[in-house]
Amino acid sequence: MRPPALANSPLDGSIGRMTTPAAVPGFEGRSTIETRASWAVCLTALAIAAVSFAAPAITVVGLKSIAADLGGERSVPALAYSLAWLGASVGGVAMGQAAERFGVRATVIFGSLMIATGLLLAQSGNALSLLLGYGVFIGLLGNAAMNAPLYIYVSRWFDRRRGTALALLGSGSSVSAAIWAPIFAAAEAQIGWRNTMLGFAVTEVSLILPAAALMLDPAPEARGVDSHTTGPRLAAPVLGLRPAIALSMLAAAGFCCCVPMAMPQGHLVALCTDVGISAAVGAAMLSMLLGFAFLSRQIWGLVADRIGGLRTIFAGSVCQLVAMVGFLSTQSEAGLFTVSAVFGLGFSGIIPAYVLAVRELFPASEASWRVPTLLLFSGSGMAFGGWLAGAIYDYAGFYAIAFAAGILFNLVHLALISVLVWRQRLRTSLGPAYAAE
Repeated sequence: MRPPALANSPLDGSIGRMTTPAAVPGFEGRSTIETRASWAVCLTALAIAAVSFAAPAITVVGLKSIAADLGGERSVPALAYSLAWLGASVGGVAMGQAAERFGVRATVIFGSLMIATGLLLAQSGNALSLLLGYGVFIGLLGNAAMNAPLYIYVSRWFDRRRGTALALLGSGSSVSAAIWAPIFAAAEAQIGWRNTMLGFAVTEVSLILPAAALMLDPAPEARGVDSHTTGPRLAAPVLGLRPAIALSMLAAAGFCCCVPMAMPQGHLVALCTDVGISAAVGAAMLSMLLGFAFLSRQIWGLVADRIGGLRTIFAGSVCQLVAMVGFLSTQSEAGLFTVSAVFGLGFSGIIPAYVLAVRELFPASEASWRVPTLLLFSGSGMAFGGWLAGAIYDYAGFYAIAFAAGILFNLVHLALISVLVWRQRLRTSLGPAYAAE
């Protein structure tokens, strides 16, 4: 008889690894749900994310010009960037439920229209208009309808290479900034940040609406159905912990890892200009960082399919910590390019690995609220990290203290994830002996 502590594990005794139908006795002859259509949907979702997540990047590239136009404080555009992340996280739970009820196609189309509305509002007036446009429309109603619903939707098209697919989708923000940051930098230099927002509002609606209408068909994995043979069971312990405790630890870890994750992404261009590097070079550096993140995320996805979500989170966090220390150690153009590349290689696999960990550890029928809940905390960490760096800069006049604070949050994240990885390792070593009884 299986002990209660292992009741949430697959029947083959594997814990924390992606369990595929072919890996479970009795499933050798059954077909996978993965087809060419699965990858077409994943690539479409990636393209949608690459467009929708470009809206916050306008405040990153134009941080100094927006601040100068609205009173001089960098914390204002930094707060707008943070509110966009926070709104996307807070709204994710409700939008996940909306996608369950109305379908992901309708949810994504709604989100696209809200992003355009937010950009129109953000460029129309003062700091309050900027904050409302980004926090409410671009974040709470816009990207919230893209982020968690698309993660859940894509995960339902895959059962063998789910980690790889989620990593590809998770590249949306990296691809977005890598493509759009130079475009925004050139546009703001020529027409100003307000007109840049207007032009992008028209562009994102023109791109997202037809893609969603044509490609986002219902997923093959039935919604609200759990497999008691290949996946975790309802109300079963998770790594020997109550499900609520396990999710709380994951959520707290997600918040702590995303505080330092947001700092270079939100302030790299401004940091460059502070040390005598031009904004154009800083934008190119940010594009390179996110380009490296896109490439390495695909490798992290393959790694996650092999070693599981939790171990991938731990490895990515170690790499992120090394890069954060590097940002404190150099101010030269060559040094910052090098550290930015290392940072892009390190942080990129963490968030998709969190989604994979939730799908591995919790029942499929609970994904529509557990995944958005986790993304709420990770997105809140992104929001807090972006704001914190701006606020510390306004107080101290330089970024070193902010990056040091980010390192402390990274260390707390490693401590939390280490506990979960240790418990997973313990359960994995004990699982086969119990399963044989």
